[in-house]
Amino acid sequence: MNDFERPAIRFAGMTTGSGEFRLGPLDLEIPQGLVTAVVGANGSGKSTLFRTLLGLEPVTGGRLEVLGSPILPNGEESYKARIGFVAENPHAYENPMTVAEKAEFASLWYPGWDRKRYRRLVDRFDIDVSARLSKLSKGMRRKAELAIAMAHDPELLLLDEPSSGLDPFIWKIWLEELQSYLENGDRTLLLATHVTEEVRRLADNVLFLHRGQSLGFYEKDRLFEEWRSLLVRRSEAGADPGKLRGTPGCCRMESGGSDLYSIVVSGAERGEQEFYLAACGFQVLENRPLELEDILGCMIAKEEANVEPA
Repeated sequence: MNDFERPAIRFAGMTTGSGEFRLGPLDLEIPQGLVTAVVGANGSGKSTLFRTLLGLEPVTGGRLEVLGSPILPNGEESYKARIGFVAENPHAYENPMTVAEKAEFASLWYPGWDRKRYRRLVDRFDIDVSARLSKLSKGMRRKAELAIAMAHDPELLLLDEPSSGLDPFIWKIWLEELQSYLENGDRTLLLATHVTEEVRRLADNVLFLHRGQSLGFYEKDRLFEEWRSLLVRRSEAGADPGKLRGTPGCCRMESGGSDLYSIVVSGAERGEQEFYLAACGFQVLENRPLELEDILGCMIAKEEANVEPA
């Protein structure tokens, strides 16, 4: 297997965490050269996942490989020089540093550090490199962190809620920079986000997490195609709304009043659903893709319904 055929990240029954929170077991492969969005509510394990990939949280069970390197206690750490990382929350110990000082410190750890690339990103994001990190606004500090993380053209880029605090203009520039970073097809991006538009524009795959467990790993286009919201109206007098719950792939049904009903479906063919509804005396008025947060909500509800009470 050559390097490009090898997954960027491989989880084989991996667990991590202690006390009340545990992440895993995870069994999946993150493809190289693609963008995977990690989606979940606060406390789902997104930040723990990233910290584990960086060797900051110990693997307590199973196996984890990052860029072909097994992550082991006291193991080889040279793989970290091939990773760029932006944490959700800034590190307090860096607060006294200026942007330039943090960049200079970071350059010592990355053999691939490129000053020209760093300067271009600083100029593009309009960053004052003489400013202390503690004095920057949330959005400005996020821009500085992004520029530093991308300056060495990492093989794997880990971004934990990176667009938080960015204004719409800079967000657009940031998307353009990420697309440029990815265009050769040999760079991998793992992106924790709750922004549907970022998932739609960037992601190839989506990993859903909930309370440390994987709810599934999906191809993005197929995910949005399969999860739909149907607005239907009773078209025949006496049609039984109870039959709507039998719609192929039905996950949720709600009444909207005036003979209108909303149905969330997944996994079934559209034609099959509309044929069933017509046979039951209902007309489909609207068939649209479900928003990401609604998909997650349905997955969580389904997961919790399958958990037997203690």
